Amino acid sequence: MKFRRKARENVDINLAPLIDVVFILLLFFVVTTTFTRETQMKVDLPEAVTGAPLEDSQTKPLEILIAADGSFSINGKALLKSDLASLLTALEREAAGNFTQPLVISADGKTPHQSVITAMDAAGKLGFAHLRMTTVEAQPAP
Repeated sequence: MKFRRKARENVDINLAPLIDVVFILLLFFVVTTTFTRETQMKVDLPEAVTGAPLEDSQTKPLEILIAADGSFSINGKALLKSDLASLLTALEREAAGNFTQPLVISADGKTPHQSVITAMDAAGKLGFAHLRMTTVEAQPAP
């Protein structure tokens, strides 16, 4: 007795839809990913022999960071232009109407004096009353 063999069906896996799905997923992840570039300024603070540490307070102070080239950064966000108008606008936005909070100016030791005066002028025009300058403690001479 001879059994008939069934003809084998060729099984093909169509990869075209799988490749389409992979490319759509890739496109989705590329579009939804946010790319941020952290920028920080390197500031070498000037030295001072006397001074008082910042007392703990309920509100976090605003910080104006001034680099050696005179560029401004407020709370870690760099400003595009280093002029009084853009500094005033950025300070108003960051303060959100609360001009009673402390304002800390951290300027590099080699910063042009005019940049520090511009920051102090902007603080004065907006009505900040608590203004501090950041320094580092002077090291004793060997």
